Formats: sequence, structure tokens, C-alpha cells
Amino acid sequence: MWETHDDTVPDTAQDEPPRRDPDPDPPVAGLLLAAGGGRRLGGRPKALLTHHGRPLVEHAARGLRDGGCAPVHVVLGAAAPEVRERAVLPDAVLVDNPGWADGMGSSLRAGLASLAGTGARAALVLLVDQPGIGAAAVARIVAAYRGPGSLVSAAYDGRRGHPVLLGADRWAEIAADATGDRGARAYLKAHEPEIVLVECGDVARPHDIDTEEDLSHLA
Repeated sequence: MWETHDDTVPDTAQDEPPRRDPDPDPPVAGLLLAAGGGRRLGGRPKALLTHHGRPLVEHAARGLRDGGCAPVHVVLGAAAPEVRERAVLPDAVLVDNPGWADGMGSSLRAGLASLAGTGARAALVLLVDQPGIGAAAVARIVAAYRGPGSLVSAAYDGRRGHPVLLGADRWAEIAADATGDRGARAYLKAHEPEIVLVECGDVARPHDIDTEEDLSHLA
């Protein structure tokens, strides 16, 4: 179930087989960051928070898959063995990040590294603790992909948010800058004029699950 990481017109000559156009670009990969330990939630890993009766990580991974991402890589950290045992994540590649406690940056680096060699030309990054973001928003961001230099972000009332699409040509620089809890924040700020914003406020809600009060967003 899991991997552990780890269309030209036919020639008219009767004896010549139909020709096919070259294969399209490889798909946009989904990268779900789900390693956090939920420190402000009393140490409850966010991946295992219950949403509609199932672990939150399942909903986020499904949103990536149903939104058009393939493959889908899920970075685990806190309570990784329990997540593997309890969550049903068909076809997802589960990536362990032993350094998850160092912050989101380490998970982003681990996730981007896991996509090397997959043929993916971009990674669409989603955070596990945003249950209001699903397949509809993901599909809009995927549709904005234009090549390995793409830099695309969802926007809510014109304000940048998640998910974010990072073209593969940018991965090395992003990874080098991803430290602590900032993830790709500094890189995105430095390259803000290059970011294509895609409004998603009509199909998604960008709230995070960070505190006990935020648990009201879960069903």
C-alpha cells in the first residue's frame, strides 16, 4: 500500500503504426508537510487530529491526490510509527524526517529531497493543519503550472497563502534557505514579484489548527 522511501494524426500509410506526440511534462507532485508535534496542542501530533472521523493527514493527502497531484509524498515526524499504523494513505510515499523538531524547514528539505529522481517538475506544498483547503484549491494551483521555473501561490482576498507550487528549478535554492520554522517563507518574500497568485477564497478556507481554540475548525 505504501512506498517507504523512502495525442499527431496517424500516417496514412497502411503499414506504418500510428505516431504519438511526446509524453507531456511529468505531473506536479504533491508534498504534504505532516511532521509537526502540536506543541501548542498539548503535544498532539497534527497529522493524527480527528477530522470527520479519520486522521487529518488522510484528508490532506486525499486533497492533493484528487486535485491532480502525483506522486504524493507525505513527510512524517512526530509519532511517525503511529501515523503509519492508523492512517490509510494509499499510493502515498511516506518520508521520515528525524529532524522534524528543528522546524518546518527541515520537513520541506526532506520532502524536496525525496522528490529528486521522480521526474516531477514542480512540487505543490500543502500543510497538514489546514483542513479547509481541499482538492478544488489544489486543482487551481496545479492548473497554473507553466514549467519548472513556476512559482504559484493560492491567494485569499488577494493575500498569499497555501498551497504553494514550487518549480523544480527552484528547489535547491529553496532548500538551502529553509531553516527553522520559516520553510519557504524567506524565499517567497524575496521572489514575490515572480509569484503568480491564484484566488482560492471561494473554494477554500486557509485557517490553521495551531491552538485549542482552532480545534473548532475540525468536524
